[in-house]
Amino acid sequence: NALVRGAGERQVGFVFQHYALFRHMTVFENVAFGLRVQPRSIRKDDASIRARVKELLDLVQLDWLAGRYPSQLSGGQRQRIALARALAIAPRILLLDEPFGALDAKVRKELRQWLRSLHQEINVTSIFVTHDQEEALEVANRVVVMDKGRIEQIGTPGDVYDNPATAFVHGFIGESIVLPVNVSDGRVRLGDKALKIAAEGASSGASKLFVRRHDMQVGPAGSGSLDGSVRQVRSFGPIQRAVVALCGGEIIEIDAPRDRELQAGEIVGLEPRRYRIFAA
Repeated sequence: NALVRGAGERQVGFVFQHYALFRHMTVFENVAFGLRVQPRSIRKDDASIRARVKELLDLVQLDWLAGRYPSQLSGGQRQRIALARALAIAPRILLLDEPFGALDAKVRKELRQWLRSLHQEINVTSIFVTHDQEEALEVANRVVVMDKGRIEQIGTPGDVYDNPATAFVHGFIGESIVLPVNVSDGRVRLGDKALKIAAEGASSGASKLFVRRHDMQVGPAGSGSLDGSVRQVRSFGPIQRAVVALCGGEIIEIDAPRDRELQAGEIVGLEPRRYRIFAA
């Protein structure tokens, strides 16, 4: 039980969001710091410390920066050095507190891929805290979703995305359309309109229908459970995002392939392909 041990005895490595590198120390000395301040009874000799630091700098592919100072490094390089420093003491658990939060999007994506590969190589249990859902799903092999300090769901990235346990998880992971519906006698109604979807074991009464934006199938008017008027269309790479006003007045956003060529003013039929219903 780590809670009954002093902080220095817990064998935990910590990587901070803003690096927390020592500005007056070189890269080499930053990585060596944890080894040099260990209790004398377990502290390694200088040659062993140097060998360990070199091994870690090779691991993070920054051995050529050993003599530089933190101010001479890029953000991505600083974060790699911070990780090497945390690994120096061979921790049993590695804690990463939003380690990529201060980096730009391109560097964040590169470091996510690199960290995943590195983790498989060093095989140390890691707890990665982030508000970035894409980051969590890409880096982790097990995800814990929390809301206000309470665990909502634990599972693989696939489980959490495809089978959200609560309304919060569905709304937080991915981009969802949320519609107020009423479930009665196994049927789902949006306002006065009965939808063509099954209630999927949902309890009777006021509920919320959750549909991922890309899971809303688009067809000609009258072809789906809902009809709507396209208000606006924007293109994002291989998809187009459309703002649609439903007949009941609700405004939603859907994602469709660009070859569907939606046009502002077009009336479309919408059908949820995958959805979940939760009590309101």
